[in-house]
Amino acid sequence: MHPATSPTTSTSVGRSQNTPLPRRRLLRGLLAATVAAPLLFGAAACGDDEAAEPNAPVKLSIFWWGGDARAKLTEDALALYTQKHPNVTFEKTWQANQGYFDKLATLTAGGNPPDLFQIDDNYLAEYAARNTTLDLTSYQKSGKLDTSTFPKSLWQYGVVDGKLAGLAAGENTQGLVYNKTLLAKHNLPEPTTGMSWEQHIAWAQEVSARTGVPGTQDPSADYKAFWVWLRQQGKDLYKGKDLGFTAEDVTAWFDLWKGARDRKATPTADVIHEGNSSDVTKQLVVTGKSATSWVWANQMPDLKKNTKDELGVIAYPGDPSAQWARASMYWSVFKGSKNRDVAVDVINFLANDREAVTLLGTDRGLPSNLDLRQVVSDGTTDPAMKQSIAVEAELTQKFGESPQVPIKGHSTVKSELVKAAESAQYGRATPAQAAAQFLEACKGAIA
Repeated sequence: MHPATSPTTSTSVGRSQNTPLPRRRLLRGLLAATVAAPLLFGAAACGDDEAAEPNAPVKLSIFWWGGDARAKLTEDALALYTQKHPNVTFEKTWQANQGYFDKLATLTAGGNPPDLFQIDDNYLAEYAARNTTLDLTSYQKSGKLDTSTFPKSLWQYGVVDGKLAGLAAGENTQGLVYNKTLLAKHNLPEPTTGMSWEQHIAWAQEVSARTGVPGTQDPSADYKAFWVWLRQQGKDLYKGKDLGFTAEDVTAWFDLWKGARDRKATPTADVIHEGNSSDVTKQLVVTGKSATSWVWANQMPDLKKNTKDELGVIAYPGDPSAQWARASMYWSVFKGSKNRDVAVDVINFLANDREAVTLLGTDRGLPSNLDLRQVVSDGTTDPAMKQSIAVEAELTQKFGESPQVPIKGHSTVKSELVKAAESAQYGRATPAQAAAQFLEACKGAIA
């Protein structure tokens, strides 16, 4: 809880207003703050919520990343909560994704963390390990945090070391998006869920030969594709506090895509590099430089905005049970919050109140509540969003168990995969050499 002079405050924080601290210094400060947290917030841990008057004024600080559109939707949803709970108001802060986690670490290390904050699977395990996030398990068991209509693997993807560290704000999964217009023009078959990786590459080779457009973006630098492929081999990206794969696994993955490049099923290295950008507007399926792109399924509407062609979306190749209901992002509660019970009620409201979920729509992914997801689907007029919801509904029946939440260093693992894969793509290293380079960098990142 933080003092404020006005009942409700909304602030947009840009990177230019924050001087990013070196990551090592941030983490040292964050660890120090965690050690001090039991002393600073001991009273809160004893249950201030329970002792307080039920209608006493409560102000919750809340921090999230996103653009103007997300800010407006979130503020409207929070206003709806205040309308239904007049004693609760919010101190709202938001900013762009860039620099968000620097700011969150600074706030936490400085002993001034928000009561509620948005987080993703790059950092959830780190914050949970530092005892920063409230364990939501008891609230879930009591029904105060209702996950009964969530896909099981979705809420489980917020569990870290046996504790529910975050509630999924929305669901997403991996999606292979393809250009339906291009395929129809050349009388080529559409790819289908369940195709093997070899079948996908053979299909892409035919597309390249018949259309002159490379059949598939090379996803060897894409951690999402590598992760799904690993799970289909009985491995995983992480196992406990360690990597879940070996150099031999990475070599096999890089070899698979070297073969695809040799068969001209993919673009050239320079074009692949363009597609390795995370910017949706630069995905090769919309720039016309490939017939497919490897994305998140809920990116379909944004992709569609950047092309006049009709797009389709299916699961990644191989057994679709290797995919899971992934939390697009989470809401977490600060463990030392003096009003943690109210904070938990807010995130329960954002996930399960019909009006709030309808208002928020699919901004943070498909609604976690399956009943309300259907309500949102019925209410949307966006064909691309309907398509995303439909493929997610189909895959929900095929999803496997969720993997563990990524460990510390995950963001570095992702960036190092890009470096190693591009070394192989450009021929600067053999698949085996690039794999060794990647494994060494990964071990340093998670140490």
